[in-house]
Amino acid sequence: MNSQVFPLPTTSRLDLDISGPTGDGRKPIGEMLVDSGRLEPADVQRILDFQVKAGLPFGEAGIAMGLLDRDDVNEVLAIQFGQPAVGGDSTLSAELVAAREPNSPAVENLRALRSQLMLRWFENDARQAALAVVSPGSGEGRSWMIANLAVLFSQLGKRTLLIDADLRHPRQHQIFGLPGRIGLSAVLAGRAGWEAVAEVKALPDLWVLPAGAVPPNPQELLARPGFNKLLAAMRSSYEVILIDTPPAETSADASTIAAKAGAALVLACQDASSMGRVATLADELRQFGVTVVGAVLNGASAR
Repeated sequence: MNSQVFPLPTTSRLDLDISGPTGDGRKPIGEMLVDSGRLEPADVQRILDFQVKAGLPFGEAGIAMGLLDRDDVNEVLAIQFGQPAVGGDSTLSAELVAAREPNSPAVENLRALRSQLMLRWFENDARQAALAVVSPGSGEGRSWMIANLAVLFSQLGKRTLLIDADLRHPRQHQIFGLPGRIGLSAVLAGRAGWEAVAEVKALPDLWVLPAGAVPPNPQELLARPGFNKLLAAMRSSYEVILIDTPPAETSADASTIAAKAGAALVLACQDASSMGRVATLADELRQFGVTVVGAVLNGASAR
C-alpha cells in the first residue's frame, strides 16, 4: 500500500443544490426543510417564486432571501446524497473531519486509503471483516485515523463497527460523545453483552463499542477466548470491523488484538515515528500470523 500523508483539515463547503424531486423516492429540498422545522410551507412557495425569477437553485434562492443559511442547505444536500452532515451542536468531536468537513483534503486522502483497504482486505473474503490499526508509539494518530475511517466506511452503506480495544487510555467514547462507562472491558469480563454496543444515531450504519472502564488487567482480558468469541459473533452482524489499539511499544496488547483480528494496518506518524520501529512492528506481527494489509504515513497533524 502506498503511503499517504494527511494534512491538517481545512474548512470546506458544499456548493451544489437540488430543489426538485430526486426521482429515487427522496424528498425535494423544500419539503425536507419544512419537515425539519427550518421553513414554513408558505416560505417554500416564496422561495420557489423567487427561484423562477432569479434563475437560482432553491437553496441559493433561500439564502439570498434570508430565509436559509448555508448550513441549512448543506445539511439537506448531505442527506439527499447519503452523506449526513453533522451540525455544530453535535456531541461528535471536531476530530471527526469525515463527518464535519467531508470535502477537506484530509478526508480525500482518507477516502483513498479506504478504497485500498476495501480492495486489499474487506472485499477479498466475507470472513475477513476485522482490521486492527496499530503503531509503535503514543500520539501517532491511531484513534483519529480509525474513527474517521469508520465514518467513511459507514458512508458506503457498510454496517461498520468500531471497537476501542485500548483498555489503557481509551479515546473513542470521547470522539463520538458516548458515556463510555460500559464497554469492551465489561463484555470480556462477562458483565455485559450486546447492550454495550452504541449506535451512532447521527451517522447511519455506524456502531461503536467503547473500551468502558479501564481494568487492572487489560492484557489478560484481551488474551481470553472471550475476545475471539466476541469477534466471531460480530463478524456475522457487521461488514466492517475496525479495532483501535494502544501503542505497541508500551505493552503486548496491540499484538494480541491484531492476532485476534487477523489483520493489521500499520501506522507511522510523519516527523514522529521511527521507521525502524515501524518495520520491526510489521515483522513481529507477520511472525504472529497477522496479515499486514499495508502501512500508512499519517501527517504531522496526528492527534
